[in-house]
Amino acid sequence: MLLQDKVVIVSGVGPGMGQALARIAAAEGASVVLAARNQSFLEQVRDDIVAKGGKAVAIACDVSDEAQCVKLAERAAAEFGGRVHGLINSAYYHGDWSVIENSDTADIAKAVDVNCLGALRLTRACIPYLRDGGAVVNVSTMATVRPYGGEHGMEMGYAIAKGALNTLGKYMAADLGRYGIRVNTCRMGWIHGEPVEGHIQSMVDAGHTRDDVVADIVQNIPIGIIPPEDDCARAVLMMVSDYSRVVTGAALDVNGGQWMAP
Repeated sequence: MLLQDKVVIVSGVGPGMGQALARIAAAEGASVVLAARNQSFLEQVRDDIVAKGGKAVAIACDVSDEAQCVKLAERAAAEFGGRVHGLINSAYYHGDWSVIENSDTADIAKAVDVNCLGALRLTRACIPYLRDGGAVVNVSTMATVRPYGGEHGMEMGYAIAKGALNTLGKYMAADLGRYGIRVNTCRMGWIHGEPVEGHIQSMVDAGHTRDDVVADIVQNIPIGIIPPEDDCARAVLMMVSDYSRVVTGAALDVNGGQWMAP
């Protein structure tokens, strides 16, 4: 198994890719620490993992709170033998869709606090347990390199925050290598899971056909499909695994080819 005997923390475990990351990591042999603010949802995912023979614990954590990040790291290590092998920073706050004229700087600041500084807080708390072979993956977005939006506004605040996370990841990699810790970034595009299904349904409810909505999404995706949530999660988990043990400071584009980095 890809993650046999590893301890992996996944922040931001919600209805989207976070829960897929946790479930697949457990299926690949990891002991998984599920983290997010919604304790009841975490417990549902944990119970499902355990029912299928996996190992998981659910620990509520708001990454905007330094003390909660420290508590999460300490509990994760205590639950599974004092070691953390992988940390996936996928907790996020999306914020408003806006354009320059109506952008809310307070909302953008909140996005930076959660998406970028939250990853910094949690990574910093985990350093003692990640030393000598641990890996961090920061989950980012294609919107940092390919501006996205429509009549309802642009994904600007979220992308600004994730862009800061992209840069932070490089500094983390440059600094934490001395402790034997790797840090990489995954820039996600469309992810076909529950949130995207909700978007598709909202467009259908507005009078569009499902086929037309999907066709509009995939027209610039060379593989011709919306990348499935589980496959996106596997790409992220690969960066935690030993298959990427000499890769650090890299950005992996996980978007079906919609954005191809130069």
